[in-house]
Amino acid sequence: MEKKAAGFIQLIEEHKALLFKICRIYQDDSTDREDLMQEMILQLWLAFDSFEGKSKFSTWMYRVALNTAILFFKKQKRRPDTEQLHEKLNHLEAEGTDTLKDEQLTLFYKAVQQLNKVEKALIFLYMEDQAYEDIAVNLGISEVNVRVRLNRTKNKLKDIVKSLNYEYR
Repeated sequence: MEKKAAGFIQLIEEHKALLFKICRIYQDDSTDREDLMQEMILQLWLAFDSFEGKSKFSTWMYRVALNTAILFFKKQKRRPDTEQLHEKLNHLEAEGTDTLKDEQLTLFYKAVQQLNKVEKALIFLYMEDQAYEDIAVNLGISEVNVRVRLNRTKNKLKDIVKSLNYEYR
C-alpha cells in the first residue's frame, strides 16, 4: 500500500501542472480551484487501480481530471445565484491589483470558461502542445475534425474577448 501511495504521489507531482491548468480553465475563483484540485486528486486516487498502463499516465490522468472538472462545474452551477455573484464581485475586486499580463491571462481564462466542454478540452490540449493526432485520440474525434473545431474555437475565443470590451495589446 505504501509503495502504491508513493508511486501515485510521484506521478501526481510530475504532472501537477496539467491539473493546475484544468483547474484554471474550469474555475474562476481561487477557492473553487483549490476545491476542484482536491476533488481531482481524490478521484485520481480512487481510480488509480484502474490505470492499466495502456496509455501514458498523463493521458489517463487528463481524462479522469477532465471528467471530474466537468462534474464539479455542473454541481457548482446548481448553487444559489447570490453566492456566485458574491464570489464574482470578490474576484473582480482582487483583479484590481493585477499587472497587464495578469489581466490578460485572467481575461483569457474568463473567455475559456464560456466555451463548451469540448472546446475547453481542445484549447487545453492545444495549450499543452499536444499533436493534433493525440488530441484526436483523447477526444475520440478525427484529426481533421480537431483542426476544424480548434480553428472555430480560437475564433470564438477572439469574439468572446472582444465582447468583453478588451483588445490584447
